[in-house]
Amino acid sequence: MENNLVLYNTLTRTKEKFEPLNAPFVGMYVCGPTVYSDVHLGNCRTFVSFDLIFRYLLHMGFKVRYVRNITDAGHLEGDRDEGDDKFAKKAKLEQLEPMEIVQKYTLGFHEVLRLFNTLPPSIEPTATGHISEQIEMVKQIIDNGFAYEANGTVYFDVEKYVKKHDYTVLTNRKLEDMLNNTRELGGQDEKRGRLDFALWIKAKPEHIMRWPAPWSVGFPGWHIECSAMSSKYLGAQFDIHGGGMDLAATHHTNEIAQSEACNHVHPAKYWMHTNMLTVNGARMSKSAGNGFLPHELFTGKHPLLNRGYSPMAVRFFMMQAHYRSTLDFSNDALDAADKGYKRLMSAIALLDKIKANTSGAIDFDLAALEQRCYAAMNDDFNSPVLIAELFEVVRFINAAYDNKAKINAETITALQSFMTVFVGDILGIKDDLLGSDTDNMEELMQIIIKIRNEAKANKDFTTSDRIREELTNVGIQLKDSKDGTLWNKI
Repeated sequence: MENNLVLYNTLTRTKEKFEPLNAPFVGMYVCGPTVYSDVHLGNCRTFVSFDLIFRYLLHMGFKVRYVRNITDAGHLEGDRDEGDDKFAKKAKLEQLEPMEIVQKYTLGFHEVLRLFNTLPPSIEPTATGHISEQIEMVKQIIDNGFAYEANGTVYFDVEKYVKKHDYTVLTNRKLEDMLNNTRELGGQDEKRGRLDFALWIKAKPEHIMRWPAPWSVGFPGWHIECSAMSSKYLGAQFDIHGGGMDLAATHHTNEIAQSEACNHVHPAKYWMHTNMLTVNGARMSKSAGNGFLPHELFTGKHPLLNRGYSPMAVRFFMMQAHYRSTLDFSNDALDAADKGYKRLMSAIALLDKIKANTSGAIDFDLAALEQRCYAAMNDDFNSPVLIAELFEVVRFINAAYDNKAKINAETITALQSFMTVFVGDILGIKDDLLGSDTDNMEELMQIIIKIRNEAKANKDFTTSDRIREELTNVGIQLKDSKDGTLWNKI
């Protein structure tokens, strides 16, 4: 498949043609969750977005090594190396060992992503499983002159780094503004500079998660794990580094600095970031009281939700917005997405029931539409435009089903393949309307249709109409035709 893919690079702030360093191989690293609590929807939006990217790169024929880490140590409550350890604090609250917290929320994270039908990454390394690699990287940064040790803690020397490198290359911020927005060092602060950050932290006596290192018994800083693991599995330079836009200013900025300080090269060619979530126009956050978890969205058990939505309807909703656009959750928007998702699934199901009504020309140019679909995906993975094009197919399928458009057997087969590729393989959307146990659904529906037909034959139209209405209420549509009564999901 020809590579016409263009993507937006945060590093250059422009769209660029995607040209892998070692085609057809692609290395992609995405910052994963910190598993001390339930994964939130902002994380899910990021991972679903990169699942779309992963799927499309695979579809294009690239051999992708997708690495997504699990942060299970070293993440303090403050991004400036302050506060309590998130894992130790949660472990104390729940009266568990820190690694029990890690296991509990890692399993929960995997289950949520399974419900969203995301493909697993090629490698999912953990911070605790790569302590030695992080220690070796810190040693190298010290040897290269860009870090210093103070009372057992090792800090990255930003002031020394900026003499030779652009520390703000990713965000294009002014260093002076960053300094002005950072508090002055206190008299007891070990850091030499206000922007310096910890690579290795000396553990306090009460700190449970600790490892021996040349400088102290301690634990790694938050940023070093991604640099160590990405370079181990993808090399000092790789193709794509991704994450939420909230990571760009601090975490990804520091990743670039410590990777360059260690390996003398910029780590990633393309930096990609997903945008934030809002609820009714306001930023989603726990402090605002408008944040809800995936399971609350699925069940509707939240004060801001009128009802629950299936995981696939939510994935469809996420795909309706470009990954770099703000995604606003509201009951109206979710309802509209749910209806759109059901229309799409219904049309796909109809392809098994449509009968060819011509052997000649048809009323639809599938080849032209396929080109437009690829053009959408090649334009920075533009899923909303792709979905709009797919609904052109939905309209044609419905018209052909009602004998209002010409369709031949060859086109029916081509449409089935087309929808499998773009809806299932690329968008990652599948039919979960009737659950997983659907083996006897056809037999069940035929029994219901027979009962309805008997009611009609006995002129019991009250019963026959009620059956139709009740089925409609649960998402099943009946259509009477010359070939008998047909059913489909709506």
